[in-house]
Amino acid sequence: MVLDCNGIIGRSSSLQRVFAMLAKVSPTDSTVLVSGESGTGKELLVRALHFNSRRRDKPFIPVNCGAIPRDLIESELFGHEKGAFTHAIRSRAGRFEVADGGTIFLDEIGELDLPLQVKILRVIQEKEFERVGSTSTNRVDVRIIAATNRDLENEVAQGRFREDLFYRLNVIPIHLPPLRERNGDILLLVDHFLRIFCEQKQRPILRMSPDSKELLLAYPWPGNVRELENFMERISILCENREVLPEDLPEKILHVVGLQPPQVQTTSPPGGFCWPRLNDLHGRNQGLKDFMDEIEERLLHEALETSGGVKNQAAELLGIKRTTLIEKLKKRNIPL
Repeated sequence: MVLDCNGIIGRSSSLQRVFAMLAKVSPTDSTVLVSGESGTGKELLVRALHFNSRRRDKPFIPVNCGAIPRDLIESELFGHEKGAFTHAIRSRAGRFEVADGGTIFLDEIGELDLPLQVKILRVIQEKEFERVGSTSTNRVDVRIIAATNRDLENEVAQGRFREDLFYRLNVIPIHLPPLRERNGDILLLVDHFLRIFCEQKQRPILRMSPDSKELLLAYPWPGNVRELENFMERISILCENREVLPEDLPEKILHVVGLQPPQVQTTSPPGGFCWPRLNDLHGRNQGLKDFMDEIEERLLHEALETSGGVKNQAAELLGIKRTTLIEKLKKRNIPL
């Protein structure tokens, strides 16, 4: 069987080890736990596991456990019966039923609450579950693949993740290396994304100058491949010449590698942070709620900008859960 890597690009030795593991594990029905930082391409790897398996012609159902509100996640996974709760006007199949015969991908598995972890454990062990509001048992034949950017062993030690579920999921662990550990793949990915975005925008394909390449190799890529892809799309729109020069690169890259000093917030006092005062509130002709909402919205935008749009990292910067961040973004109509 020819291995379909589902668009995962790279020649680095660390990625080649992942490809070797992919070739061995894909044909089996073993449960797989994919780990790696946000933006490394975990879903691409999971899709490759499915499309190289015997279940390739059956459903592939991804579930982002961190993006579904807590009061809905059980119904989303296991379905519900009519009348099970206020808005359950008809019976509905859950993701496990829809995935029967195929693969279900539980992304951000570390975001699940402990009671729901028990139900996931039962599906893995017994291949059965109950819809919300039902007393009958449904059996299902699915391959379960989970992914996380958390250290689940540490989560177990902290009592936030069930030990028995961790060992059930961790039958075959696959770790996707961050982009900073795939140095030889950076320029390969740059050329790939630039070509794609330039073709989409029907403009001549850009090329990187030698100095620009050096800067890209020196940047640590905290947002990994997703951040690199976003930057290349931005360059394909804003760069006016055929060659990408250092001044065409995003300011964030130049700041990190030391070519530009960090911008100083002129509104901050020389001594550092300054608490808002009533004069600030009255000077903006705002009430307390509007004032606090504006502060929160500014911090949300800054966290997204700093993290390169990676929501898990933005949530960590703000000290909140990813689900809370998404709810706040939706409330303010900030693009997800």
